Amino acid sequence: MQRIAQVIALAPESVARYKEMHASVWPGVLQTIRACGITNYSIFLREPELLLFSYYEYVGEDYALDSATMAADPVTQEWWKLTIPLQRPLDTRAEGEWWASAPEVFHVD
Repeated sequence: MQRIAQVIALAPESVARYKEMHASVWPGVLQTIRACGITNYSIFLREPELLLFSYYEYVGEDYALDSATMAADPVTQEWWKLTIPLQRPLDTRAEGEWWASAPEVFHVD
């Protein structure tokens, strides 16, 4: 199992819409998340900074393949067309990232 955390900003005018959308995520999106080996997925919002923090656990065998499978899913693509304009990627993210990676520095079970 791999723990993954990421950070992105939220557009100030998009807070209500983002919360509304995530209060009832489309069943097809949830199905694809699970089918791609992602479990224990949470997104947190830090206000007033408007930072979204996501955490999930990847339990699959090939993260790159599962990520590509998710990105190719038509329902997920439609969901992203609605959610991506609400987000503001961090200037400090790595090349090719939308959500900036947040490496783990501590863990205890």
